[in-house]
Amino acid sequence: MTDPIRIANCSGFYGDRLSAAAEMVDGGPIDVLTGDWLAELTMLILARSRMKRPGGGYARTFVTQMEQVMGTCLDRGIRVVSNAGGLDPAGCAEAVAEVADRLGLSPTIATVSGDDLLPRLAELAEAGHGLADFETGEPFAGQGGLITANAYLGCWGIVEALHQGADIVVTGRVTDAAVVCGPAAWHHGWARDDWDRLAGAVVAGHVIECGAQATGGNYSFFTEVPGMERVGFPWAEVAEDGSSVIGKHDGTGGQVSIGTVTSQLLYEIGGPRYFGPDVTARFDTIALEDAGPDRVRIAGTKGEPPPPTLKVATNQVGGFRQDFTVALTGLDIEAKADLIERAFWRASPHRPDEFASVTTRLVRTDKPDPATNEEAVALWRITLKDPDERKVGRPVADAVTELALATIPGMFGLGTGPSGARPYGIYRPARVDADLVPQFVEVRGGGRTVVDSVAPAGSADVAGPEEPPVTQPGGEAVRVPFGTVVGARSGDKGGHANLGVFARTDAAWAWLDSFLTVEELRRLLPETADLTVERHRFPALRALNFLVRDLLEEGVAASSRQDAQAKGLGEWLRSRVVPVPADLVDQG
Repeated sequence: MTDPIRIANCSGFYGDRLSAAAEMVDGGPIDVLTGDWLAELTMLILARSRMKRPGGGYARTFVTQMEQVMGTCLDRGIRVVSNAGGLDPAGCAEAVAEVADRLGLSPTIATVSGDDLLPRLAELAEAGHGLADFETGEPFAGQGGLITANAYLGCWGIVEALHQGADIVVTGRVTDAAVVCGPAAWHHGWARDDWDRLAGAVVAGHVIECGAQATGGNYSFFTEVPGMERVGFPWAEVAEDGSSVIGKHDGTGGQVSIGTVTSQLLYEIGGPRYFGPDVTARFDTIALEDAGPDRVRIAGTKGEPPPPTLKVATNQVGGFRQDFTVALTGLDIEAKADLIERAFWRASPHRPDEFASVTTRLVRTDKPDPATNEEAVALWRITLKDPDERKVGRPVADAVTELALATIPGMFGLGTGPSGARPYGIYRPARVDADLVPQFVEVRGGGRTVVDSVAPAGSADVAGPEEPPVTQPGGEAVRVPFGTVVGARSGDKGGHANLGVFARTDAAWAWLDSFLTVEELRRLLPETADLTVERHRFPALRALNFLVRDLLEEGVAASSRQDAQAKGLGEWLRSRVVPVPADLVDQG
């Protein structure tokens, strides 16, 4: 039996803490350094960067981090696995090699590619194997306007690169968990149909993929966590059976607890089946156990074969947009908003029906009897979108500006003034048959190895664990903020939003499960009232997960919501006042 492998995270997104790589390498023993640079929005950002300048298709901060830690990693035998290659893994690897040459080092650098389908779209369509809509399976429309189309590859290209002796592996679009699952499968020698082991590694990868979100960041009960001003990054120690221990280096800020791990497990998921290219992990079988200070053990995860298709992240230029925000101060807020809107359309060179999209919102941030000027302000917001840049350009900005002295009292703008239209992107998920997307592993100075993306044939239908009986809490209902007794974690899934809600005791879970129905969620969050909402139960985690479809419109880059990524959706829910059994309130 092999020893556990400790895989450390140093990035949760492109732009995360630059010093995290050095902190993880120098702060304690690790076997592999990795992280995640590729949010769905990042692919669009990289595409735009590449259009502006050569070499803009990868995460350049990763190269900077390699300059900081490469020598130490080579000395200690620490492997590096990174998806920072983005749209240009070869370019990223070349930049890392240049750093190595400058430092007098000679690492073995490998790339994993094959995910970029953009050059192949016409070929696939002509062969009758074009992209399909991710949810409906219908032919994917509008492929000609795409600027990115990247399949989510699994871990086996990474495994092959490590088998070939790579010290540093640079990939394109792989799943966030693949950068953890790959080193674990390589180290332990797992087979491609070791479903439970692979599922356990995927869960470990999901927990640490967002960096400090596993160690107290973005955590509902952050006031209970020490050292929040500078939290440490997490690592996962993955055992041969697929179980893992999540931890962080001793002496760093933050906390690893059942609460922080549960919160991250609920991030950006849908139902109990977490589909991936290597395995379908059953999140309803996960068991968490306190394993000591800042240590949580994850065990019991079951796996099923993956689907025969790969998810494809696509982005296209949606057109151009303008966003304006006008402050409405003091009394008669609704009347002021109505006047501003009528006056704007009277001044605008185009009618509302001449734009591709018009979204207006009255945001009531004002308070009664306000003690400060800011507390007296509500917001009127309008977002205009259209394929024609001129239509949403300077003339409509001027239409807002000219209202300054001619309409409501106390008017001032927030970010409003003469400005130009800005482009926005639309994210749409698709799928493609896995057998059409091989992975290509290339070691610098060597040849190319082709790795099949198709999982071995197999079948499994894991039953969820039996639920122990629970007793509803007692006591008269007391009206308190929902977050007094539950935590939440929310985020984006393309144009949808996910909202996970969890309890910390069996009694609180019994109440949460019976109280928070879809209907109650819609009442508490009126913005969801007319949208499709799915509710999924995770009893072993004492949690519910809601998928709110189309809340973010055409995706993060196109959303007209103030919180375009739904990061604050869970905290909004926790702030709502609801009737809670007194026994739970007494327990805190």
